[in-house]
Amino acid sequence: MKKKISNYLKKKNVKRFSIFFILAFVFLIFSKLSNDYKQNITLKIQLVNLDEEIVIEDDSLNLINAYVEAKGFTLVPFVFKDSKIIRIDAKTDVITRNNEFVFDVQRQKYIIEEELGSSYKLFTLKPDTLILKFSKMSTKYVDVVVKKDFKYALGFDLLGELNKDIDSVKLVGPMSKLESIESINTELLSLSDIKLDIEERINLDMSKYNDVQAVPASIKVYGDVERFTEGTIEVPVVIKNTPNNVNINYFPKTVSVSYYIDLNRFNSITESNFKVECDFNDVNEGQQFMIPKIVVKPDFVKRASVKQKRIDFIKL
Repeated sequence: MKKKISNYLKKKNVKRFSIFFILAFVFLIFSKLSNDYKQNITLKIQLVNLDEEIVIEDDSLNLINAYVEAKGFTLVPFVFKDSKIIRIDAKTDVITRNNEFVFDVQRQKYIIEEELGSSYKLFTLKPDTLILKFSKMSTKYVDVVVKKDFKYALGFDLLGELNKDIDSVKLVGPMSKLESIESINTELLSLSDIKLDIEERINLDMSKYNDVQAVPASIKVYGDVERFTEGTIEVPVVIKNTPNNVNINYFPKTVSVSYYIDLNRFNSITESNFKVECDFNDVNEGQQFMIPKIVVKPDFVKRASVKQKRIDFIKL
């Protein structure tokens, strides 16, 4: 019995000691991190507000060595990453000369101090001047072509055209690459069973163009989707270019025109909305028929066709 009590007390003491040890260790870490430390840190300069045609060359050295003082908590992130990004405005904070951006580190030390924040006390910065080399690309505006694969639900279709928020984009790159580009395709937009209005954002397909950037990199397309139906109407046939010395009689005098239209405007269609012509100049010698063609139809009619494929005639 005494042995069991002794073992129990020993286990309790071990647990208490472990808890005490952990708390003491945590307290020690917090007290250490609350102290001020001086050390060197690396600052990586990142230019912002650059024109699209400006490209910073890869061999440009954009690192500054800073000697600072800060709390241990503030310096902990440098255990996991080797630098801190400092953003510099390319329009106001640097001097431009001979395809170079020159940043006077010492004279504009206050910019770095503002970017670092009040948690850091800044002592020294090296080098005194930072030079970032750049190259200027050419620009060109080209049309955007939407690649699409639309499948509408039965009885639905697009009303009018598919619209784009912008018709052209700016390309930035070497002139040798831009010269041969006349238009840019979007990535394929595939939609099925469409019943509702279309509103989608699509990325431009730049996979074929190395070293060329599009601004913007995507466009928005949108369109109205409505219920559609088919209709048929009789339209008079007009013969044109008949020679003055030739009289003809032709049959039929009217043809059936089938058309595809949105349901809302179906009842507004009349024969005057269409014009069907036969051109006598298209008749070959010995031919006794003409081909009717629709030459006028409303813009809002999706498609239209003449059911009769020929108009027979005789010369009188």
